[in-house]
Amino acid sequence: MKKLVLHTLLGLSVGLSVITLSGCVPVVAVGVGTGISMAEDRRTSGTYVMDEEIEIKVAHQIRENHGENTHVNVTSYNRRVLLTGEVPDATARTKVQEIAKGVKNVREVQNELIIGPTTTFTGRSNDSYITAKVKTRFLDDARFSANHVKVVTEAGTVFLMGIVKREEGNAAAEVAARTDGVLKVVKVFEYMD
Repeated sequence: MKKLVLHTLLGLSVGLSVITLSGCVPVVAVGVGTGISMAEDRRTSGTYVMDEEIEIKVAHQIRENHGENTHVNVTSYNRRVLLTGEVPDATARTKVQEIAKGVKNVREVQNELIIGPTTTFTGRSNDSYITAKVKTRFLDDARFSANHVKVVTEAGTVFLMGIVKREEGNAAAEVAARTDGVLKVVKVFEYMD
């Protein structure tokens, strides 16, 4: 856990350094681990870094307030937060959403939390496997760039995020829906057209 926090903080500090080097952003960003993704992302580099910061802050506050009785994944894309996972009751679901809304720079929250027991390690591993399969299938489709669509899977439901044209979003949803193990596809896109 400490390693993850240290790597995340290092990534954020490098990302913030990139922002201040206005003329050198493309050159510096390529040298950073997330540089390639950032260069092809439709978000600005500042928003990309802000999304990482939002995810860390929201997740930390949820852990501080709700401990181990919840399993909440926080995904931020263009300052829109997607909450997935499980909480014990409706009160916790509402409180988690309020925490996310209260974090600086969050402009919208989509609460997809399920009321029920937390998923098992096996279930989470299966979700990771489904995400990997969907992303791999995206690489074979020429109708959209796989770098423009973020994939999050929870209990077999695939959530698709990104800034896309409607045609791209529909193509991504079609590919995801035809992937083995996917029970449902939810589009959480922002549309350019």
